[in-house]
Amino acid sequence: MTLTGGPARILVVDDEPPIRRLLRTSLSAQGYIVLEADDGIGAMDELKRNAVDVVVLDLGLPQMHGFEVIEKMRAGGSAVPIIVLSSRTDEAGKVKALDLGADDYVTKPFGVDELLARIRTALRHALRKEGAEPVFASGGLKVDLARRLVTVDGAEIRLSPREYDLLKVLVANAGKVLTHKYIIHEVWGTATDVQYLRLYIRALRQKLEKDPERPQHILTEQGVGYRLRTGADA
Repeated sequence: MTLTGGPARILVVDDEPPIRRLLRTSLSAQGYIVLEADDGIGAMDELKRNAVDVVVLDLGLPQMHGFEVIEKMRAGGSAVPIIVLSSRTDEAGKVKALDLGADDYVTKPFGVDELLARIRTALRHALRKEGAEPVFASGGLKVDLARRLVTVDGAEIRLSPREYDLLKVLVANAGKVLTHKYIIHEVWGTATDVQYLRLYIRALRQKLEKDPERPQHILTEQGVGYRLRTGADA
């Protein structure tokens, strides 16, 4: 089941024909309906004509840059998940795309299996927002938001109020890359030193991870922020 009904519809926006061809073949093989645009203006036109479930978006587009596409989509009220697929590797570009409203970021060259996992996660997250799933479960970690109950492999984990608030934000956006700025705003509400956030992430990992030095749940997106792993990431 998808937000548009039937097979998920993926809009691929990229000005490189070989990339579009690869994604068309790979996504169609998984049962997705693939729509395409080779520039930003074409992407906006396609979004006006068709309901889509996920947008896979390159940043370096002719006529309208990918950043502007994200900005216009969010300003227009669209909540469609956006996965940026770009050759840009600079942290500033990633942070800007995510702060504008992108949900995830995959760097070229990319693995098709990884991109498919990110798409599945984006679809699950969109449906969870619609259906407001009260329980998150992945790899032994279970968070019951209604009961404020956190367990790992069946054992209850005691969290401080701030630790729980931080975990709740990660759960509400499971699978999405969240920037430091976004998390700090959601948890503290005011400007806070990033080092303070890192201390709480470290404390959460000590309680939730089997090996805090090699976390399997709360993943670091280097220089950008954090992402809570879901079953779809496996």
